[in-house]
Parts: sequence; structure tokens; C-alpha cells
Amino acid sequence: MNKNLKAVLFGSIGTIAETSEIQRRSYNLAFKRLNIECYWNVANYCEMLKVPGGKDRIRNFTIPNIAEDLVDKIHNLKGKIVDNDELVNNNFVSPEDNFHMRIGSNEYFNLLFDSDYEILFNNLKASDPLNFTDTKTYPKRVKEANKKTGLAEAISVAYGNSCSKPLTIASMDFSYIGGSMGSVVGEKISRAIDHSIKTKSPLLIISKSGGARMMEGAFSLMQMAKTSAKLLELSNNKIPYVSLCTDPTTGGTTASFAMLGDIIISEPGALIGFAGPRVVKDTTGQDLPEGFQRSEFLLEHGFVDFISHRNNLKEKINFYLDLILNRPLRDYSD
Repeated sequence: MNKNLKAVLFGSIGTIAETSEIQRRSYNLAFKRLNIECYWNVANYCEMLKVPGGKDRIRNFTIPNIAEDLVDKIHNLKGKIVDNDELVNNNFVSPEDNFHMRIGSNEYFNLLFDSDYEILFNNLKASDPLNFTDTKTYPKRVKEANKKTGLAEAISVAYGNSCSKPLTIASMDFSYIGGSMGSVVGEKISRAIDHSIKTKSPLLIISKSGGARMMEGAFSLMQMAKTSAKLLELSNNKIPYVSLCTDPTTGGTTASFAMLGDIIISEPGALIGFAGPRVVKDTTGQDLPEGFQRSEFLLEHGFVDFISHRNNLKEKINFYLDLILNRPLRDYSD
């Protein structure tokens, strides 16, 4: 057993979906007694890093002997024991099974841009046109999401150089109200398109969303048509648009801009679809094929052009842009 173990990561979407809240609490408690932090997804891990002293709490963990039966239970749950520094250095891809954990916009910006980049349109804020209330008011939910994630909205737009060439990136964050698409998300995408046209820079949109934001009703659904129309402007200006579908890309996002790229790429194992597999199965009353709605299944059926490991995204995207723009191939090494 590794004496320098710092964290236990349950890195599978299957794990998260199949494990009950009671089971999670019991594992959290068990590892807390062993002075080991337990992360169920990368958003939780990143939140931990933002807490005062959180980075030290993660890095200073030591491990006593762990009972073998407890380790066996971890493996039965598909969880992997991973050193957190190793995970960070591998862009939150599990070295054990190549599982791609969910990451946010800041992580993608750091991965894809050469160095410095400029955040755009961060002053846009969600309104409450319907005075919507469920278990809490919509403004309160937005305020809590802002505080929890440190983000202004479910999408962030940035501009910088990638492999020494300008690139505009709009990246969604699932940790912000499930990456839901509201009026601000649609407006930011529209402005990102305008920015790409103005600067003549290719556009990359990274989708990670549960779909339209129900708190804005029809206003959120209008963003599907709005973003689709703006992408036609981009096409008319002969500026390439790359759509990167990450886990999960569902609902109105899939029904609009995510499937309109000049090239559509994905990370391994990403869930991509309109309605979720459970809804499809309940509606049709039929068992679904193995791997249904995962990126590999979509690649086989022609909905995705290629799948790229996260560590290769920067090279693959820029290689494609050089080909489609008919310009000399660059050196894609960092």
C-alpha cells in the first residue's frame, strides 16, 4: 500500500450514478477516520482547492494501513486510489483506467491556451423574467451558484493564443446549475461568435450541459435558435467552428450549437444525446445497446468525427484548424 496516498477518487460516472447517497456518506465517514479525503468528482476536488488551507489539507494527507476488505469495496465500486498530484499532472484523467473526469472552463483554458488569455463578457448576469420559484427563488439559486463555483455563469469565454495562433473558446461549466443554457449562455455564445468574426479567429465551443435552464422557460429555449442563427453568420464569414462535446452534452445544447460544428469531436466515454438513456428506455420500453449515447457509440454511427484523449486535444484541434485553413502545419509541442 502506498504510504503517501492523499486522496481516494471515485472517478466513474457509473460509480456516481450507481452509488446511493447513504453509501457515499458511509465511505466518506470511513475515509475521514483514516484522514483521507474522498472525492466523487473533479468539481468537488476543485472546490476543495479554493477553500482556505484546502490545498494543504489535500497534500498533507498520510495513510495508515487500510483494511483489505475496505480496499476491495473500493474496487467493487469502480473507485481508484490515485495520488492527487498525479491526477492534476494528467489533466484529471485517471492513469488507472483512462477515465476522463469532469473539469471546468478554467482547466480547459489552461490546457488549450499557450499562456495568458483574456476572459470576455464576464459582466453579463442572469435576470429573472418569470419570477421563477421552486424550492428557492431563481435569483437566490444564481447567487448560490456564483458563490459555490466562483463563476459568473454556466459558460465562460476567453481569447488567446493556442500553438501561437489566435483562438476564441467558449467553455461550459457543469458545476454551475448543471451547465444549463439560459439567456446569458446564449448571449455569451453569440458575442463569442461576433468576436471570432471581428478578430478572424477560429471558434471552439466546449459543451458540458444538462440542457436548457427551466427557470427561464421559453427564454432559454430561444437560445437554441439564436445560437444556431449566429453560427450561420460565422460560416458565411468562412471562419471554422470546432465543437467539443464533453461529459455530459445533452438536451437543448445537443439540439443546437453542439451538433453544428464544422467538425465535432469528443472526449472518451462522454455522454452525448438529447434525452438521457433512462428516459429513452422508459419511453421505448426496449433495452438499449451497450454503450448507448457514449462518444464511442456516436463515433461508430457517424455523429462524432473523432475522439481525442484530453492530453492530445490542443494538438488535434490546432492540426485540424491548419488543415481546414490551408496553412502550414505548426509545431504543436508545448
